[in-house]
Amino acid sequence: MVSQIECVDLTKSYQGDGVETTAVHKLNLCFKKEEFTAVIGPSGSGKSTLLSMLGTLDRPTSGHLLYDGKAIGTKGNRLVADFRFEQVGFVFQQFHLLPTLSVLENVLTPLFGRKVSYDRQTRAKEVLNYVGLSDKLTALPSQLSGGQQQRVAIARAVIHKPSWLLADEPTGNLDSEAGERIFSLLRHLHKEDGCGVVFVTHESQLAERAGRIISMQDGCVISDRVGKLK
Repeated sequence: MVSQIECVDLTKSYQGDGVETTAVHKLNLCFKKEEFTAVIGPSGSGKSTLLSMLGTLDRPTSGHLLYDGKAIGTKGNRLVADFRFEQVGFVFQQFHLLPTLSVLENVLTPLFGRKVSYDRQTRAKEVLNYVGLSDKLTALPSQLSGGQQQRVAIARAVIHKPSWLLADEPTGNLDSEAGERIFSLLRHLHKEDGCGVVFVTHESQLAERAGRIISMQDGCVISDRVGKLK
């Protein structure tokens, strides 16, 4: 299980209409599994791009990402996908649930085509019970509230027992009560399951409750400090 992710001169640029835009510029950061980390900054500051690269969804233009000292992004697509499945779970602001599948079926989707050592149905029901949705197994996403849909997304993100949970604006589309429940769930996953958590947010009050707060602007880190971890 990966316990540390290191960014070395990490840079990501995009080309469009003859113009190069740098989303992330020469970041040097180290994330440790025991940390509960918030990444905060205005829109366009590079937060989501950083998260995508940490989780191998996107590759840097230059620089390196090291997972326990090993470079994974230089491997072939299949090996990178296998690594991602074994080590990383993702939660997004948009829930990305498949509308025609039940809650249980949505949670099972990361396991399609994968060999696992545990019973799939049992594990899916276990994580749905964990997020408080054991009574919604057959419901469709359209029958759930926004907060419930995000809890399904979290269950889906951890069904394969990842080392890391990366969450991009996980409370962004939710009211304050539902957002608080999601935040508490992320904290519980970190504290009780030992899952390394890195979450992106616009909400400064939420970020202050993390153990570590990284502030970004224009693709650069402008501060990296200790939070209150409440």
